[in-house]
Amino acid sequence: MATLAVYDIGKQKVMDIEVDDRVFDVEVKPSLLYDGVRTYLASQRRGTAATKNKALVRGGGAKPYRQKGTGRARAGSRRSPLWRGGGTIFGPMPRDYSLSLPKKVKRAALRIALTLKRQEGKLTVLDQIPLNGFKTREIKEMLGRFQIEEALIVTDEKNLFLERSARNIPGVKVLPCDRLNIYDLLNHDHLIFLQSAIQKIQGGLLS
Repeated sequence: MATLAVYDIGKQKVMDIEVDDRVFDVEVKPSLLYDGVRTYLASQRRGTAATKNKALVRGGGAKPYRQKGTGRARAGSRRSPLWRGGGTIFGPMPRDYSLSLPKKVKRAALRIALTLKRQEGKLTVLDQIPLNGFKTREIKEMLGRFQIEEALIVTDEKNLFLERSARNIPGVKVLPCDRLNIYDLLNHDHLIFLQSAIQKIQGGLLS
């Protein structure tokens, strides 16, 4: 079993906890990380870009002019893409960009990301972050003690005080453990876990 040190916000060691090797000490497979990030980013695309093709442009019911005798090229509709104000040829249309990935692969990618953070020494566990209000300064001071500038803070449940206190700090994001994803894990240099979130994370990734 791997062991992680637990600190308080003053950077004083409180205890050591054992974590499951099946979550924090697995074989690193870069291809799974790639698939996980690619799927996450694709799912964030809204796919709402749209243009009007010949069928969607208003007007064009009548033939613009007679077929022969005008000296001009024949034309059947004012909605032709060749005309000003006509439809667009092969323009973007609303579509779904999302990709699917098996749950087992998503969980495996998360386990690999957690393993990498632990191996790189960029995983910190805190016993708690006590806040009685919106205290951005307290969060900045805490990160300064650990010499951390950019971090993802993972909590066991939604914490309004912590989320709002940290959201104005560049490079810092707070997520409840049920919203943990591969992109945010890899996109932040450091990972901070609340001790209460460790068990939830391990249970979710091993189920």
